[in-house]
Amino acid sequence: MHTTSRISQSDTYDKRTIILHWLSALLVMVLWIAGQTIDFFPTGTPRITVRSLHISFGVLLTVTLFARILWRRSGGSKLPPADAGALGKLAIGVHYLLYALMLAVVVIGIAAVWIRGDNLFNLFTVPAFDPANKALRHNVVELHGLLANILLGLAAFHAAAALWHSLVKKDGVLRRMLPT
Repeated sequence: MHTTSRISQSDTYDKRTIILHWLSALLVMVLWIAGQTIDFFPTGTPRITVRSLHISFGVLLTVTLFARILWRRSGGSKLPPADAGALGKLAIGVHYLLYALMLAVVVIGIAAVWIRGDNLFNLFTVPAFDPANKALRHNVVELHGLLANILLGLAAFHAAAALWHSLVKKDGVLRRMLPT
């Protein structure tokens, strides 16, 4: 049996942690949508622009992720899990998995750009690592997409758990991460 207590108003995350959390969430959603729709754009400048934006926002997610990790390790608020026992351990595990998946998706995304080669905003060209190796390019791009889908699914589970805490348990967990 586990116990749950109501979260007090003082048990909230600091402003920087909240901003980095919501910026990460927004970037993951925007990147996923862009990744899913790039091929809908006509070849040439429209597709190059969307792909360039996807890469640029991916770089921003990378910077945000490293800022989150550094802040969490050095000065960010560290609150206890809302649930004791197995649910608390599951929540901690999900958070670590979210971080790991974000890191994996951005690293593999960077590798995809390097392996495939790319044109950024028709201003800068990243030369292809091995232009003739179409299988490698395909596999890396597919892995990037698969991990991005898993990340989005886990993020949706994370959001559903936060809503469950807010709407069903009414324990204030969601308020810990809302801007004041």
